[in-house]
Amino acid sequence: MSGTTARAEHAVRGKWGRFFARMGFVAKGVSFGLVAFIALEVAFGRRSKVEDRPGALQELASQPFGRYLLGALAVGLGAYAFWCFAQAVLGEKLESEKDVGALKRIGAVARGLLYGWLCVMCTAVVFGADEQVSSGSGGGSEEDRATRIALEQPLGRYLVIAVGLAIVGAGLFNVYRALSGKFRKELKEGQMGSNERRWYMWLGVAGHLARGVIFGLAGAFLVHAAWQYDPKEAVGLDGALEKLTRAPYGSLLLGCVAAGLLAYGLFCLVQARYREI
Repeated sequence: MSGTTARAEHAVRGKWGRFFARMGFVAKGVSFGLVAFIALEVAFGRRSKVEDRPGALQELASQPFGRYLLGALAVGLGAYAFWCFAQAVLGEKLESEKDVGALKRIGAVARGLLYGWLCVMCTAVVFGADEQVSSGSGGGSEEDRATRIALEQPLGRYLVIAVGLAIVGAGLFNVYRALSGKFRKELKEGQMGSNERRWYMWLGVAGHLARGVIFGLAGAFLVHAAWQYDPKEAVGLDGALEKLTRAPYGSLLLGCVAAGLLAYGLFCLVQARYREI
C-alpha cells in the first residue's frame, strides 16, 4: 500500500471520517423523508404535484430557516458522497475491511456521483434560494434530456436499455434485501433494545420494498423509452411516483409507497446510529 493510499485510508477510518459518514446517512434519510412527505400530501389531495429530491430541496429552501437546513444537508450529502467514493477507491467495505468486487465498486461510484450532485444542488439553492432550480419535477425533464442525448450516440439505444435493466436489477435487489433481511448485516443489533430491533426491522422491510418498487418502475420506463426511441418515457423518482397516481387506486398506491420511502428515510437514521462504520 502506498503512503498516499495509507494516509487516505487512515483519514476515512479515523474519528472524523466515521463522523462524516454518519452525518451522510442522516442527510440521506432526510432527503428521502422530504420526498415522502410531499408524496403523502399528493396522496391525500393536499397538493397536485410530486417532487423529486432536488425539487424537495427547493421546497425546503422557501421555509423559515430553510437555507440553514439546506446548508447542513449539503455537508451531510457531500460526506455521504465522499464515503461512497472512498469505498470505491479502496475496494473494500470500510466497516468490515472485506474486499468488494468490480460491480459493487461501480455501484459505490454511482451513489457517490448521485449524492455529490445532490450536495451541489443543495449548495446552489442555498446561494440562490429565490431562483427556480431545474429538477425535472413531474415531467422528468432532466431524465428526458439525458435519455435523448444518450439515444443520439452510437449504440446509445442499447446503452440506455442496459442502464434501465441495471436500475430494474437494483430494484429487485432491494426487494431481496427486504425479504431476506440482508439489510441487518452491517448493523450493531447487540446495542439495540428489543423495541428498537422490532421497529427497525419494520422500517427496513417497508423501506427497501418501496425502493424496489420505485427503482423497478424507473428502470422499466427507461427501457421502454429506449425501445420506443421516446425520451419522454424516461422518468426519475418523481416521475415513477407520478405514474402510480395514474394507476387504479393511484392515491392508495402512492400513499403506500410514500409511507415506505418515509420508512426508508427513518431506516437511514437507524443506520447513522447503529451501522458499523
